[in-house]
Amino acid sequence: MKKTITIFILSAILLTAACKKDGKPVVKPVDTAKALATNAPPKKWQEHWYEHDDLLTNVYYNDDLALYYDNEMDTAITWPRGAYTRIWHYIKQNYGNFGDSSRFYVVLHANKHEGSGHPAPYYDVSHDYRNVLDVGESLSDWYKEEGDKLRLPIHEIGHIVASSSHGRTHDLQDGNIWGDSKFAEIFIYDVLLNTGYKSEADAVYAQMNDPSQTDNYSYPGVSYPGVNFFVDWFYPIYTKYGKGAVLARYFKQIADNVPMDRTDDLNLGEFVHFFSGAAGANLRGQAKIAFKEYWTSDVEAQLKQAQLDFPGVKYPY
Repeated sequence: MKKTITIFILSAILLTAACKKDGKPVVKPVDTAKALATNAPPKKWQEHWYEHDDLLTNVYYNDDLALYYDNEMDTAITWPRGAYTRIWHYIKQNYGNFGDSSRFYVVLHANKHEGSGHPAPYYDVSHDYRNVLDVGESLSDWYKEEGDKLRLPIHEIGHIVASSSHGRTHDLQDGNIWGDSKFAEIFIYDVLLNTGYKSEADAVYAQMNDPSQTDNYSYPGVSYPGVNFFVDWFYPIYTKYGKGAVLARYFKQIADNVPMDRTDDLNLGEFVHFFSGAAGANLRGQAKIAFKEYWTSDVEAQLKQAQLDFPGVKYPY
């Protein structure tokens, strides 16, 4: 089913301390000359989605990125060129391509749509069949290469990854597992860590481990109130079984084993089964730690049924 996912990010998800960019990016940006691009994107692009109606101007492009500003943005703000090029390049490197085009279309608004954003995947007609990120902040905020200007866009890109990896057209986890979006927390951490923003990644880690954080109880689509997905599920798996690669293998397990026309969400037992396949290890014990009282006899039965229904997922059990 073709759809565009619209997300309005809770401030608690994206709250950060200002952090200085540090370290060299793992993926070097291709941002030296527009001539490097094989074909130019449209110079102008008229928005025609949701309440958006700006005539956008392309201010920069390369083979990975087409960057558009509305008329309130300051064209002297150039850091998004390298930043979003590195981010998209790393995501393609880790998760594969999304559709026929490798280029990512980033739309930045100033003084409108502040603190909110949405993605659109390549199969969505509403955004002209392009992989799109559309996000707004105040103009003064856009001068700072930090915090929400990095986290919010990466959060939105995570929805493209979760819904569109390996030719899929539906996120099988957002309604029944991680909502909007506990996956984004580890995704943001990993992307920042691999694109030259270690101090920003460290700030995410500190926030996720802050015992005063209440976001685990209240976020869009919450299914397991109180479960700390980052601390008790994703991060232990991430550090033990391959970091960003294990996240990518999870979506490959889904692609290889779940019928492409399935639209109903995974149940918790299936979710643990596919992640176990990605890790190459039985994650039942970690699931019991992470999901606590939600790991019931019914969920045990779901896991056993998933092992029968999807025998192509390989790990010891």
